[in-house]
Amino acid sequence: MNRKPSRKDPSKRDLYADITAKIVAAIEAGAETCSLPWRVVSGPPENVASHRRYRGINTLLLWLTGHAEGYATPYWATFKQWRDLGHPVRKGETATTVIFWKPLDDRAAPDSERPDGDEEKSRRVLARAYAVFNAAQVDGFAAPEIQPLSEDERDARAEAFFARLPITVLHEDEKAFYRPATDTVHLPPFGRFKDANAYYSVRGHESVHATAAPWRVGRDISERFGSEGYAFEELIAELGAAFLCADLGLSAEPRPDHADYIASWLKVLRNDTRAVFVAAGKAQAAVDWLHRQQEAEAPNKPPE
Repeated sequence: MNRKPSRKDPSKRDLYADITAKIVAAIEAGAETCSLPWRVVSGPPENVASHRRYRGINTLLLWLTGHAEGYATPYWATFKQWRDLGHPVRKGETATTVIFWKPLDDRAAPDSERPDGDEEKSRRVLARAYAVFNAAQVDGFAAPEIQPLSEDERDARAEAFFARLPITVLHEDEKAFYRPATDTVHLPPFGRFKDANAYYSVRGHESVHATAAPWRVGRDISERFGSEGYAFEELIAELGAAFLCADLGLSAEPRPDHADYIASWLKVLRNDTRAVFVAAGKAQAAVDWLHRQQEAEAPNKPPE
């Protein structure tokens, strides 16, 4: 009689452990130079068939592969999607794994990518792995020409975005930080940064921290991560800044002081193989909130 494998069957692939190991290795590879593997070089990854952007953990996974392989475009699709588009994947090319969550509720929508990446918010989902290939791995595909923003235009766009956020920013400190007690972001003056990208990346990092306030996104990680919560929050902010800079067409600059956090990030990731999924999901939720403020009619402020 055939016996179904148990849930703890060691032969079954642990997607969380596999992906966490890949991210840990990538962080370790850049630790000496303080170069994080999710540095943005070509914008948010996008499915070339559906024209939908990948989100959360999948953004991070595809950035990792694009960085490691030197892919110049952010366009991805499955083997079948590329074939149907008339651009077959070249023989011998290696696929990249992305994760989608299949709702177990029959009334739910078909397979969809969960934007939060945090399985604990909904137990009735099943993680499924899909294989995708970059445009650089197929024949005959010409990527749409992307016109880089001029420095003046890029600055104007980012300034307009941050100006719409209901977050008070004070440019009067030597260090960058978010102060929960006063709900204020503190930054050095603009002229102290080496370039505009560095300024907007750091401002994005601190803005993501500010979304943790209960009247914004509300983010309490103390119960799950305890004493490691500080390092985990920094990982969320760093990922969120990278996601936001990609959305704004900017290059994400690693924080000058983030080397101090790398060892603690690695400890968190090694202790909990699902931590990076949760971090990417919470970073995406924070960035989504920042985007929603661009259309908000009234500022989102703390209650009286």
